[in-house]
Amino acid sequence: MTVPPTDLRAALARAARTTRLLVTSDFDGTLAPLVNNPADARALPGALESLCALALLPDTAAALISGRSLDVLTTLSGAPAGVHLIGSHGAEFDTGFAERIDTGLLESIGTGLRTIADRFPGAMVETKPAGVVLHVRNATAEDGEAALTAARAAAVAWSATMTEGKQILEFAVITTDKGDAIEILRDREKASAVVFFGDDVTDEKAFRRMRDGDVSVKVGTGDTAAEFRVDTPADVAAALAVLTAERGALR
Repeated sequence: MTVPPTDLRAALARAARTTRLLVTSDFDGTLAPLVNNPADARALPGALESLCALALLPDTAAALISGRSLDVLTTLSGAPAGVHLIGSHGAEFDTGFAERIDTGLLESIGTGLRTIADRFPGAMVETKPAGVVLHVRNATAEDGEAALTAARAAAVAWSATMTEGKQILEFAVITTDKGDAIEILRDREKASAVVFFGDDVTDEKAFRRMRDGDVSVKVGTGDTAAEFRVDTPADVAAALAVLTAERGALR
């Protein structure tokens, strides 16, 4: 059985003792292992259950904050109503979009990226309510990099926010990120401490918004602003189980 590192266990135990706790996590690569077909992603057994259990505890809130569209995140995560779901990197809350969507720009970017994807086998385009994503995970390394390079060049003509992730390039027509989403949730829930798990470069904006008393956990390799690091989504499930036990014992 996976056991979190001693320093992380201690930090989670401290967070569990806070007055009002907000526990947040990315989905892909964090709660759910990365897969070649994005539609096949599912949370690991135990991970979502722990998040749901935390959401049911007094003075405790839980949320998934993903680059997925809200509709897709709702379907794939299977999370109940008690867990907040925020899609499109913080653009989509259950109360609506953070900003007005420029549908004309969205359509233009989608057309441009599909033209690029058609040139490189394995590349694909995903259209979201507030952005468009070029995926190259299923392309060869050479074709994938060529597709991303072409998209970066085309982006000069688009008034959109470009974000690079793991073998993806995303263009958002609104300006928000996961860090903004966490701050909105922190304020709404009046949280005295936040725990956030993430694996991608898009999660770094959230890691950089952490405060004293918060716990930030990076999944996998790569430079990070997170305070702690674990190797796999299985480690996230184990950490959430520890946090659930610690918080539950006090509530």
